[in-house]
This record gives sequence, C-alpha cells and structure tokens, in this order.
Amino acid sequence: MKKGTSIISLIVLIALLAVFGISAITGFDGNSGAAKDIKLGLDLKGGVSITYQAAEGSNPSATDMSDTVYKLQQRVQNYSTEAQVYQEGTDRISIEIPGMSDDKQVLQELGRPGSLYFICQKDPNGADNYTFVGYSEDGRPVYMLNHTIEEIVDNGSVVLYGTDVASAMAGNIQDNMKNNKYIVSLTLTSEGTDKFAAATEAAVAKGETIAIYYDGEIVSAPNVNDKISDGNAQISGSFTYEEAEKLASTIRIGGLKVELEMLHSKVVGAQLGTDAISTSIKAAIIGFIIIVVFMILIYRVSGLAASLALGLYSELIILLLDAFEITLTLPGIAGIILSVGMAVDANVIIFARIREEIGKGKTVTSSVDIGYRKALSAIVDGNITTLIAAAVLGALGTGPIKGFAATLALGIILSMFTALFVTKWIMKALLGIGLKSEKLYGVTKSVKKVDFLKKKVVCIACSLIIIIAGFVFMGIHGAKDEGALNYSLDFVGGTSTEVTFNENYSIEEIDSKIVPVIESVTGGSSVMSQKIEGNNNVIFKTNLLTEEQGVAFEKAMQDNFQATIAGSESISSTISGEMKTDALIAVAVASVLMLLYIWFRFKDVRFGCSSVLALVHDVLVVLAFYAIARVSVGSTFIACMLTIVGYSINATIVIFDRIRENKELMGPKDALEDTVNESVTQTLSRSIFTSLTTFIMVACLYILGVTSIREFALPLMVGILCGTYSSIFLASSFYMILRGKKNKKKYEKE
Repeated sequence: MKKGTSIISLIVLIALLAVFGISAITGFDGNSGAAKDIKLGLDLKGGVSITYQAAEGSNPSATDMSDTVYKLQQRVQNYSTEAQVYQEGTDRISIEIPGMSDDKQVLQELGRPGSLYFICQKDPNGADNYTFVGYSEDGRPVYMLNHTIEEIVDNGSVVLYGTDVASAMAGNIQDNMKNNKYIVSLTLTSEGTDKFAAATEAAVAKGETIAIYYDGEIVSAPNVNDKISDGNAQISGSFTYEEAEKLASTIRIGGLKVELEMLHSKVVGAQLGTDAISTSIKAAIIGFIIIVVFMILIYRVSGLAASLALGLYSELIILLLDAFEITLTLPGIAGIILSVGMAVDANVIIFARIREEIGKGKTVTSSVDIGYRKALSAIVDGNITTLIAAAVLGALGTGPIKGFAATLALGIILSMFTALFVTKWIMKALLGIGLKSEKLYGVTKSVKKVDFLKKKVVCIACSLIIIIAGFVFMGIHGAKDEGALNYSLDFVGGTSTEVTFNENYSIEEIDSKIVPVIESVTGGSSVMSQKIEGNNNVIFKTNLLTEEQGVAFEKAMQDNFQATIAGSESISSTISGEMKTDALIAVAVASVLMLLYIWFRFKDVRFGCSSVLALVHDVLVVLAFYAIARVSVGSTFIACMLTIVGYSINATIVIFDRIRENKELMGPKDALEDTVNESVTQTLSRSIFTSLTTFIMVACLYILGVTSIREFALPLMVGILCGTYSSIFLASSFYMILRGKKNKKKYEKE
C-alpha cells in the first residue's frame, strides 16, 4: 500500500470510528444512540407481566398445565426470545415479556389463549353453522355463527380441535402466474390426519368450506379443493406475510389443552436494577482498556492495529444488536464475551504467526502476508465450529438459549470480519506509512519443547479426582435433601409473594435492605425481587415457603417496613422440563455436528473425538465447581455452560490445526509424540494470552457486578481456566490415546 493511500485509509478508519461511535453511544441528535435503543430483557429492564387462569370448571391436570406452559412459551417468543412462562398454583399461568411497556397492547395482540376449532359449514341437519355477512374495513371477509360454539360442538360439526394440529407456519408459494402468495402450512397429528382426511373428503363432495374458529370469532373459512390425507394442509388467500404469520400464530396458540382467562396484567421493573447495566458497562470499558494496553505492550504495532479493530468491532456489535432487535440479557452478554474472546484470539494467532516468520529472517511486509495465510485455517475452523453450535442452539433451543445463540452468532461473524479484514487493512496502512522495523512487531525465538504428553497420566488423574469430587458432593447434598446442586427458582420454582410498601423503594434499596431480611426468615439465599410500575408493590420470589415461613415472612415485612402482603402463590420453574430437554438435545446435536466438521476438515475422526472429550471434561469440571462451591444454578447456568463449550472447542482446534500442519512437515524419522509436543509448545503463548484477555473481561464483571452477575462470572472464570488447561494438557493426550499403539511408533504417512 502506497504512503498516500495508507494515510487516506487511516483517516477513513478514524472517521468510521468517530461516526459509528457517535451513532452507537448518543446518536446524531445526542440522545437516541443505538446503545440506548437496544432491547433489554426482564433482568435488565423489565416488561409486561400477565397472569391467566384456567376457565371456570375446566379442572386441568398437571400434565395439561405443563403442556400449556410449554406451548405458550413458543407463542410469546414472537415478542422476545427471553420471554418467560411459568405456572402459579394449580390453575394459573404467568407470562413475563421483556421490553414491553404497554400491557394492554400485549393483551390485544396475544389474544385470549382459548380453544381452537375447525368447523364444517353445515350441521348434521343441513343448516348452516356459519354464514358470510360482508367485509371488514380492511377488506377481510366476516362470518357469523348461526349456533353457539357449545351447540356446534354438541351436534358434531367440529372436525378438528387445536390439539390435533402439530404445527402451523407462515410461508410462501408461487401461483400459476409465478407470483408469490403467502400461505399458512399446517402439519397435523396422526389422529388429526385421519379426522381431516374424512372431513376434507366430505367437504369436497358437498362443495363446502371448513372454518377456523378461535377466541369468539371465525378467523378464516377457506375453500377445500381436494381431500387431504397426508396430514399436511395449506391455507391460502390474499394474505400479507404479517397476516399469514398472525393466523399461523393463532392456530399454534389455539392448540392449548387448557382454555385460559386473563386474571390481571401489570408492568414490572428490572429484576437486577439499573446498577446491573451501569456496572456491566463500566466493567466492559475497564476490561477493554486493559486488553488494549496488554495487546500494545505485547504485540506493539500489531497490538495497536488489533485494538483499533476491536474498537470498531465494539461499535458495530452495538449497532447490529439494535438493528436486528436482539433482546440483550445476561446470557446474551455471555455470548458477546465469548465472541470478544474469539476476536482477540484470532488476532493473537495471526500475530504469533507473523512473529514466527520474522524470526525466520523474512521481511515484516512478507511476514504479515504469510502470517495471515497460515493463520487462516485455524481461525476459520475455530469460528465455524462455534458458529455451528450457535446455529443449532438458535434453531433447537428456547428462551435464554436463543438469546445466547443470537448474540454469539452475530459476534462470531463480526469478529472474523474484523480480524481477517479490518486488522489486516490497518496493518497494511501502518506498513505503508513506514512502520516496517522488526522491533515494532517483535520476533518469536525458538522455545525449548515441553513434553506435555509425559504428564498426561497425572493430568487426567487430577481431572478425574475433581470430577468425581463434584459427583460426591452432589450425592452428599442430595442425601441431605438440599438438592444435588444449589438450584435457583428458575429450576425448581418456589413462592411468589406480592408486598405493598408505604414508600417507593429502588431496586438497589430492595436488594440491600429488604432481601437480607427475607433471606433470614425463609432460610434461603435465592431471592428474586421485581418492582411493579405505578405503585409501591414489589414481587418477591423465594424458595417454596412452608406455612410457618409464610407467617414469619408477613411478620418481618410488617415489623421492619410496615408493609402488608397483597397476595402469595406457589410458582413453577421458569425453565420447564421441555426447555431442559431442548437444551440437552441442542447441545448433543451441536456436539455431533462439530465432531463431523472437525472429522471432515482434519481427515481424522480422532481429532473430533478428542475435541469433544476435552469439551465434556470442561463441562464436568465446571459442574463440579457448581456442586462444591454451591454457586446458584439459575437461567445463566445454561448460558455459562454453553460459553464454556464454545470456548473449549475453539481453543482445542487451534492446537490441532498446528499438529495437522506439522504432521505434513514431518520426516520418516520424526516421532509423532515429538510433533505433538512441539505443536502445543508453539501455540502455548497464544493459549495463555487469549485466555488472559478473556479472563480479564470476565474478572472485571465479577469485581464490579451485582450479585447475580457475580454468580454468573465466577463459574465462567473457572471455565476459561479449565478450557485453557484442557486444550494444553488434555486434548492432545486424548488424541494420542485414541491412536492406540501408534503412540510409541515413529510417524508413518497414513
């Protein structure tokens, strides 16, 4: 790059940093920056809380209520992936949707989660069940029932119920004129398939329609063109996409087994308070400054280029979070932390390669080109494997898992862009203005090879001791009926108590003054508080209270704060059994796909198996830490474990990529153990520096964060250390063990 072009490039970079920075922080009008517009979850901002009750006389079973909770969870994710649905008592269900401030709007859009019916046009006596009466103001056909819905059910005119529909999705097809038409695709259950085949055959023979009735009105009455016997149907018409999606959503929610009536709704405040946001931002700024100083001190000009690129990355991630309307919560912050770590990691890999080439006597300019070329495979493989995990978690996960996956995927793509293109562009510009001295970049000198494999038995034994200790502690606590892990309300449910105070306490005052009193009388440390907007009421969610504890709770509120109890209900976990199952399935599928990708890229399944073994090791060690330290296991537990999975697999792949490269350079007299040890030694500085920078970011969160953030950051720090340990000491050892007898043989080309 010529000097003039380099100067222009640097000016453009500075301009971009300024423009994106202003847009991200304050906006060009001074008060509407993207950072202020990012959608925040219930834990950071609050939202709308709606409570439904089963219709009078319905007496739903526990199974029906559980199924209804799960299906409502799917429905409200249209508002936010971080929406929560949980059961209260035996016949109530509460929905909490973050980022919303108008409960009436939500109620209007969500509708009454009632029963869905598919009704044939005529009753058994030949009379119309419904008739066309005209068009609405927006041009939609309007129908009127000629009987009550109860009479239609009794006379046998209902051909399908909502429970017969397995799924409903909006989509599009092309008509005979090649024009796109929006449709709603239905997939029926096996029982529903048989019912619908008979109903559509009869409708075709009589030339009748079949209406879809929901929440007191007919929402659609499509013609039936053919008998539908395969369980797949399409509803077409002059839909916009939004109308098709609304109808599909209506059909999905109409498949509930329990008919619900709205009991009350309210707007609630943030669960963590404003301190959670301010301290997180402060921690991020401090962590970023430390990383910049560290990168410049260690890598000099390269570190400066990386710091500028990371600054641009930080601004872009804020802008894109706002642009894609991703709801940000603590699990989402975890995804961003992991992607920042991977962005730093990519730069460290490149810079290490550049230094190696300079050490071989090449010019700085050629070393930069070669360094980027040699680092490319490790960066791409590491990021793609983590991106595979994010894609699977986003597709199969629910609730906070989707939020984690969204921020992680966005961060990975952006980090690859900044590392491979922006940093390189900046470095070319710095070279162009004359910064070409080797002293400005550093030189990697040959390091004495460390025999890591020699220590494999001791390392594996130490890991097994920690993992076994974790299971022992879980067994001991389980036997004492304390729970194998210190499960929070998110996992086990508890009691929700609404308290009316005489003054409007801030969430910080609630945490410091009121929560300790509650913990002393309930004997539990897992207390969640949530303010209700517009009055002095606060909802406290605690462990399940006995009658005696409930009395003590009420007395403590009266004696200490002159407060009264407005109501109390037992609540279910916000993380349902189905959500746990979805999470496990998503992680299992992601692990298999990552294994297959590594197998494909490295042409050796043992690399993939070793990576997964290291990953499982890290998860089990962190699980042991949760068990031994009794750290609260809540919704952030899943995000923490997923972060460790992504971090572990990326760190391992960097080492395996070097082993793969060095194997190609081996001669017939070279022992494979020597090559593996050499590869781990060559990547040692990368492993340490990357872990250190990521650890610094999380440590700042731990030091400055509120209690819930510290409970999230602490095990994450353990996971980072564990991931570094396993990638250096265990992953390559697993690989050699899986090779079997070839461990002690000299390398032979396979």
